[in-house]
Parts: sequence; C-alpha cells; structure tokens
Amino acid sequence: MFGFKLIRKVISAFILLVLVVPTFVVIKTYYAAHNQTISKADVIVVLGTAQFNGVPTEALEARLIEAKRIYDLGLAPAIITVGAGAPGDRTTEAASSKSWLLSHGIAQSAVTAIEKGRDTFVSTQSYIAEMKRRNMHSVLVVTDPYHCFRAITMASDMGAAGYCSPVRSGPNSLTKASLHYLIRETGAYLAYVTLGRRGIHVSDHLGQ
Repeated sequence: MFGFKLIRKVISAFILLVLVVPTFVVIKTYYAAHNQTISKADVIVVLGTAQFNGVPTEALEARLIEAKRIYDLGLAPAIITVGAGAPGDRTTEAASSKSWLLSHGIAQSAVTAIEKGRDTFVSTQSYIAEMKRRNMHSVLVVTDPYHCFRAITMASDMGAAGYCSPVRSGPNSLTKASLHYLIRETGAYLAYVTLGRRGIHVSDHLGQ
C-alpha cells in the first residue's frame, strides 16, 4: 500500500511538472514579447533570418527596419548583423542585412557583418565573441517579439547585459504572429535550459 501511494505521488508530481513548467515558460515568453525594456547599449545586434539572393525576406526586413529606427534614435553607436547562409545560397543573412542597412543610410563604419549561425545559439556565441573582442558589455537585440525571451536569456548566459527591441511590422510582429510561433519558442527555450544551457540548435526560420 505504501509503495502504491509513493508511486502515485511520483506520477502526480511528474504530471504537475510537465504541465506547470511549459505553462510558466509560455507566460514568460508572452510577457517578454509584450513588455520590453529597451535601453541604450554598446551595440545593436540584428539576428538573422531568411534572405534570397541578397534580398531580405519580409521577416528579416522588419528586423532591419527596427534596427535602423533605434540606431537613428541613438540607442547604440554600432550595429552587428549576424547569420550564415543556407546550402546553395550565394550570400548570407549577415551580408544581405548589412547591404540593406548601408543602402538605407547607415554608415559602413557602423555596421559589422558576422556570417555565422543558422540558429540562435551559434549566432549568439558569434556576436558575443565579437563584443568581447571590442570590449562591449551590453547589447540591444533586434528580433521577433516571441523570440526575445530566448535570445536575451542566451545573451545573458554568455556574459552580456541583454535587452530586446522587437519588430513592429512584418509577419512575426505581435499583430500577426501565430500561436504556433509562441509554442515553438516555448519548446526551444525548454530545450535550451534543460540540456545544460546548451540546448539543441533549433532552426530560426519558421514560416520565413
């Protein structure tokens, strides 16, 4: 009888954990998307997403529009674009992002392209290494609203003071982002924190 009660308690605790933890992360991800604290920083980082032959997709262009907006406001003196290319691409997300920024009035000296990373983890590793090389300590990440929580967690874990400036337009803005995106980000965050803060390398190109 005692053994049965113990097993029942363990099963109940497990079910509670399975339900409570993902729900908590959904709430945190949702809250972070809707309640951003945007601050001045040493650098703006534009996380990459899909581009085609050097032309940013609507999702990537939305990030670039936001990056230019906050740069013009004087929230940071420099911009880093990050992102590798997909197999067969003639250019990279970082290069196409830099080209867009230069063509929209940002000085070449202000923009650095890091052509690495097809996921948030590797992209964060790459730009954090560049920040450390340049003695930068704070970063204002530009990405999609539901991506903010995971992106800033990774930046903080790797030693930077992280803030997020989410897109205001495009297919992943708060007015258009799907519930699927929110659930996907919850899963990606849980994978990251449960696998020794390394996580799986989840592709960041959903629906783009």
